[in-house]
Amino acid sequence: MKEKRTQTPFAARLAGHLKTVHEHRRLVRRYCFQCGLYYQGLVHDLSKYSPAEFWPSVRYYQGYRTPWDAQREAEGYAPGWIHHRGLNKHHYDYWFDSSKDGIVPVRMPYRYVIESVCDRVAASRIYNKDKYTPDAPLQYFLTTVGKQAMHPDTAAQFERILTMIAEEGEDAVFARIKQSLHDHTEL
Repeated sequence: MKEKRTQTPFAARLAGHLKTVHEHRRLVRRYCFQCGLYYQGLVHDLSKYSPAEFWPSVRYYQGYRTPWDAQREAEGYAPGWIHHRGLNKHHYDYWFDSSKDGIVPVRMPYRYVIESVCDRVAASRIYNKDKYTPDAPLQYFLTTVGKQAMHPDTAAQFERILTMIAEEGEDAVFARIKQSLHDHTEL
């Protein structure tokens, strides 16, 4: 596949990508802290600074969507994304195993579902900017869920929590999540 070259200068892509990653991590950290996931908030997406993820992200940075989409269009796949999801347990596609039936999705542990919800809310805020609404993460999930080979229990839990955020707002739902984690229960 022929590579699409960007007209944006390297320095602008570098600065834009760093700003996006820092802002995204700041938001995820804030949301994880609200949920009581302090360690996960601190270490969230640190692999984005690894050479395997960082340099392709700078190269394909556009500012309005993930660089992995642009790399996929240009090269046919996104090796940085494969690296990222393979190292970060908050991605549903980390949770696959082989069985006699082939590669199958595994139910995500609750704490990683919650980190992933925080990640989706933050990404929706970053990419939608001033057009963000509390139902944006749910709408994104609903438009992609058919393409995802997610464990059915995990998919149902995502949809339930994202629907709660759309209806009740982040602060109320994150407070309930924090209590559920404290009580060792799930929403």
